[in-house]
Amino acid sequence: MVRRPVAWVTAIVLFVEAVGIAWVNWFMGVVVDRQDMSLAGLDPDVMSTSSKVAGLLFGLYFALCGFTALRVGLRDRAPAGIGRILLISAAVVHALLGAFTVGLVGWGAFAFMMVVLGLIVLIFMTYDRRDAAAPEVKPDPGPASPEDGVLPPPPAPSAS
Repeated sequence: MVRRPVAWVTAIVLFVEAVGIAWVNWFMGVVVDRQDMSLAGLDPDVMSTSSKVAGLLFGLYFALCGFTALRVGLRDRAPAGIGRILLISAAVVHALLGAFTVGLVGWGAFAFMMVVLGLIVLIFMTYDRRDAAAPEVKPDPGPASPEDGVLPPPPAPSAS
């Protein structure tokens, strides 16, 4: 069974990514603050603060997605409701970030984003396949009776 390990690996990767994103944005905010840099006349303090806040928000978002993947692995059930929406949005974010990073950062970052995207999609594929593979068993209704509103078929004509 590959479902649970995929969910656990996805959770670990998303937790590491959450810490990495928060750290990189915090570091960029500190660099902008110490260098007193400005972009197109923007206030450096606003740029520094917004970078730190964005890093914390994205870090929390990826940590929440990681918690959802961890919960999927622990419960061994497909994500539902808000958890499903979170993981779908994380897949879309990784697809878009992969498209942007190939030109800005390089192929290594693109490959990482595609691996994370593949892990998230694999969660949905493995759990949906299991749910679809289990056929729904309907109980045998037994012989029809006039009380059910269904009449039995008429007897076959005899050849005498």
